Amino acid sequence: MPRTALRICPLCEATCGLTLTIEGTQVTGARGDRDDVFSRGFICPKGAALGQLDADPDRLRTPLVRRSGRLREATWEEAYEAVAAAVPALLREYGPQSTGVVLGNPNVHTMAGALYPPLLLKALGTRNLFTASTLDQMPKHVSSGLLFGDPFAIPVPDLDRTDFLLLLGANPVESNGSLCTAPDFPGRLKALRARGGTLVVVDPRRTRTAALADRHLAPRPGSDALLLAALAHTLLNEKLAAPGPLEERILGLGELADALGSFTPEAVAPACDLTADEIRVLARALAAAPTAAVYGRIGSCTVEHGTLASWLVDVLNILTGNLDRPGGALFPLSATDRAPRPAGPGRGFTVGRWHSRVSGHPEVKSELPTAALAEEIETPGEGRIRALIAIAANPVLSAPDGDRLDRALAGLDFMVSVDPYLNETSRHAHVVLPPPPPAQSPHFDFAFNGFAVHNQVRYSPPAVPLEDGLMAECEIHARLVLAVSGLHGAPPEAVDERVITDTLARAVTDPHSPLHGADPAAYARTLAGRDGPERRLDLMLRLGPYGLGLDDLRQAPHGIDLGPLRPRLPEVLRTRSGRIELLPEPIAAELPRLRATLAGRPAALVLVGRRHLRSNNSWLHNVPALTGGSNRCTLHVHPQDADRLGLTHGGRARITADGGSVEVPVEVTDTVRTGVVSLPHGWGHNRAGARLAVAGAAPGANVNQLLDGTLLDRLSGTAVLNGFPVQLAPLP
Repeated sequence: MPRTALRICPLCEATCGLTLTIEGTQVTGARGDRDDVFSRGFICPKGAALGQLDADPDRLRTPLVRRSGRLREATWEEAYEAVAAAVPALLREYGPQSTGVVLGNPNVHTMAGALYPPLLLKALGTRNLFTASTLDQMPKHVSSGLLFGDPFAIPVPDLDRTDFLLLLGANPVESNGSLCTAPDFPGRLKALRARGGTLVVVDPRRTRTAALADRHLAPRPGSDALLLAALAHTLLNEKLAAPGPLEERILGLGELADALGSFTPEAVAPACDLTADEIRVLARALAAAPTAAVYGRIGSCTVEHGTLASWLVDVLNILTGNLDRPGGALFPLSATDRAPRPAGPGRGFTVGRWHSRVSGHPEVKSELPTAALAEEIETPGEGRIRALIAIAANPVLSAPDGDRLDRALAGLDFMVSVDPYLNETSRHAHVVLPPPPPAQSPHFDFAFNGFAVHNQVRYSPPAVPLEDGLMAECEIHARLVLAVSGLHGAPPEAVDERVITDTLARAVTDPHSPLHGADPAAYARTLAGRDGPERRLDLMLRLGPYGLGLDDLRQAPHGIDLGPLRPRLPEVLRTRSGRIELLPEPIAAELPRLRATLAGRPAALVLVGRRHLRSNNSWLHNVPALTGGSNRCTLHVHPQDADRLGLTHGGRARITADGGSVEVPVEVTDTVRTGVVSLPHGWGHNRAGARLAVAGAAPGANVNQLLDGTLLDRLSGTAVLNGFPVQLAPLP
């Protein structure tokens, strides 16, 4: 008889609750969980396809080890013996900087991905960390770090209570939201308008989100920082700025007006391809709204001045008095955040504590630009990366110049990939460690609960027993930590117990901890959980701000509602001044470069990316239910540009940029503005050796091959993936 099981969807940042139908050990259906405290039954096509993803015949079910140049099936013991033989030896001979770690986007959607990579990095001793953040949201971490002293203190729009929402470079109707965890984002936007609120969307494409808006502005891509600076200038110049109670917590308000003095609406309008009146009207509407929130995402992050744009988003929220108040932009409080402690100055946030070996890129949040990975492998000399561990990462498709990185990976002395697929990157590995399907793994959203638009907490135990021959994902990671540490053969639970012991030792001596003064050994014996990861989760919950434990979550399978977002200043501030530092020095130093763009001549044609509801970067293209429809790798071109360039709907074109060229089918549409073409990210499944039958049948073109990796947002090291110049030519 079929049975049902509850599960949090791990396939995007919305974290919707699912009800799975299970026959035997197979997931045969998925629908929205109507009783979920957060998603209330909402589901998107990705969640509905969880069963197909689970049962994908291309998923690896056994480790692979390279022998005589070929990847062959191996036992788990053989796989870890290969790691234990290679990595410690390389560390001894060449030092810790001869190793690197790459963390991909899916990594943050798993419990294992949150709990073990820090331990792996510590075991290796390397500073060579590369993640998807420098291909996505790192500008927001940097701007938040500089403003608030904590790169994870990212305010999110209070979607359910705001009166005015300004979205820039975001298409949450199709992406389901990002750095703003909100199940049923479309329903929340419709509810905003139904209660009399206003939605304004700034995007060079008429997206499905823009179609819901009261007002849609389509500026020139890459001009977000200029537009936002002009909005802030207008608020200050017209005496519309009203920080309210925030003012006593701000440093640099007077200096800000001087710094933005040249960014008048008239000055920036030509570069944005908007009118000065349009900019002033928007600024005045933002100031006049009873409550308002400004939210920018990947389109405003992955551009040349992405950190300035991210900073200005919060400057506007601050100037209008909407930061840290209901209906504005607030700081979520996750159940695994540390318990609140007295407000006061912190250590602040800095970048550049070390630099990359070849090009001297500064570290940001302990990471180096993923765009620099190939040169760190290729370039001879001390510190060259010889061994790489890639966890849920496919940078051959996600990073600039995949061809170069493809060649570089082939030259590594040793590579480990933790991945369920043999994809464009993992095909280079010497050892592949495949995690089990999602339904066979527990789930807790350590990261996304920290960006949720409503405070809540949910836990999913495995919905299906672990298949014979597979290894639990947390155990895979724990054994990997042991293998690179020279401790292969030690019990994997020892890794978790070490963390628990160290965490308790700190907690019982911390006067602000709920466990201050407790007996750590005795307390450890009280922890609930069937294994080390659950015990660690239980401890994190107990040390958190709500006094919860794992047993509370088990007794609430649909989740626990922890209430709406609430004001949290000044407790979140960790700047050295203990205040919001409105014009930090790195930002002030970068503004002249932004000002210089006002005199530049815009490119005739630029390219932007595109999101699909049934896709998430490169990692869902092998699921049949998520192919076809709009989820295709086509080039969107405006009819006027198509006529000018001799392109036809259904024909093919060659796109050329600094990094190379790709050939794509053309889709003529007025949903993209003139002077802009759009090609989605995550395609290019045509490399020999990958085992992705469905994706390989419709491989598409890798848009990032158009980039050579040299164009970065200087403050964050984030690759410029949007708004870069291209040339188009029709193909026969």
